[in-house]
Amino acid sequence: MAASEIRYAKSGSTYVAYEVLGDARTGRDLVLVPGFVSHVEAAHELPALEHALRRLSSFARTAIFDKRGTGLSDRGGPLPTLEERMDDIRAVMDAAGIERASLFGISEGGPLTLLFAATYPERVESIAVFGTWARLVRADGYPYGVDPDELRSFTEFVEANWGTGRGLGAWAPDSAADDELRRFWARYQRLSATPADARAMLEAAAEIDVRDVLPSVSAPVLVLHRDERIFPIEGARYLAERLPNARFVELAGHDHLFFAGDVDEPLDHIQELVTGTRPEPAVDRVLATVLFTDIVRSTERLAELGDAEWVRVLDAHDALVRRELARFRGREVKHTGDGFVASFDGPIRALRCAQAIVAAAPALGIEVRAGLHTGECELRGDDLGGVAVHLAARVAERSAAGEVLVSRTVTDLVAGSGIGFADRGEHDLKGIPGSWRLYAVQ
Repeated sequence: MAASEIRYAKSGSTYVAYEVLGDARTGRDLVLVPGFVSHVEAAHELPALEHALRRLSSFARTAIFDKRGTGLSDRGGPLPTLEERMDDIRAVMDAAGIERASLFGISEGGPLTLLFAATYPERVESIAVFGTWARLVRADGYPYGVDPDELRSFTEFVEANWGTGRGLGAWAPDSAADDELRRFWARYQRLSATPADARAMLEAAAEIDVRDVLPSVSAPVLVLHRDERIFPIEGARYLAERLPNARFVELAGHDHLFFAGDVDEPLDHIQELVTGTRPEPAVDRVLATVLFTDIVRSTERLAELGDAEWVRVLDAHDALVRRELARFRGREVKHTGDGFVASFDGPIRALRCAQAIVAAAPALGIEVRAGLHTGECELRGDDLGGVAVHLAARVAERSAAGEVLVSRTVTDLVAGSGIGFADRGEHDLKGIPGSWRLYAVQ
């Protein structure tokens, strides 16, 4: 999904950056209220988050924005009050021509959506909240929140390691080993706020308390929560129990970050809330990055080495490829004798895996080439089919010994990752319509 134009809504004297995705012809509007930091432009750089935005905007025109003090919105000055932040939501809705909408509040954005719904019920159709609370910190008669000392230590750690990707295990323990997510989270933090601002916003979040507001929220509320580390799931149940028209759903996994783990599970519930219809599971097609590898000059190497030695080299090659596939969470689709077909749920992991295989092959006395493309694939049992698979195969055929060649689609999806590419020009690929610009990974 191509990003639309980022605009600015004026809330008092403050400019709030926002973006509208999707089409008004859906007949539904949704406003996404982010957590304590965000960046509307960088949100498109992570495939999982881009997928989530694509899905939301497929069933509702979706407005996303950066709260004042973060991302592309005005920064500086005193921390905004909840009232000012409510004004920002209203300003974004007015600027986007949205009279009434469903709200989706994530983490610290959850209490804000509930307060907005209680204050402006005529502008709220329904509410979904994810990983959120009525009050973040424990209090008398409220044992569900975070211990103040633990929150203080966590806040100090966040400030000291802001923008590095360290501490991902706290935000997303199930995805702590995901290098692509770590790099994105580090960059997202740096673009969204400074370390001092991040600390100040976390400290301000600890002061939010909307418990008394809950009985005044008349709109239907969907409370989504994982059994996470950031905020206890018991606090989310407390929230749901005290809302007049709420439904609580415990999601699988332990990641607090919405764009980590299985993003489709919460989106299925949100789509049902907004449209009244739960989407049918699409099991026959999937977006994947397809990797083809093969040994260069395999026939000549067989003749040079002889059968017995060649079998030993092939076994070593197969072990190498399978080791790297496991390391980068790739799935072996097919073994082709002197190469492999594999699929990945993220292009950066696929690129890193291909680089590792190509780099290690010379130690075995062979050279390997690789080609990658990202596209929609047909699921045929354990096999993959479709144009995307054929295109990846044709890209691999164009690669040179020791080279990882990719399509333009892959380079677009990994923009901002720091991976460099050399332009290899336009190519006509056998059986694929049109010409395709290919790039070699540097």
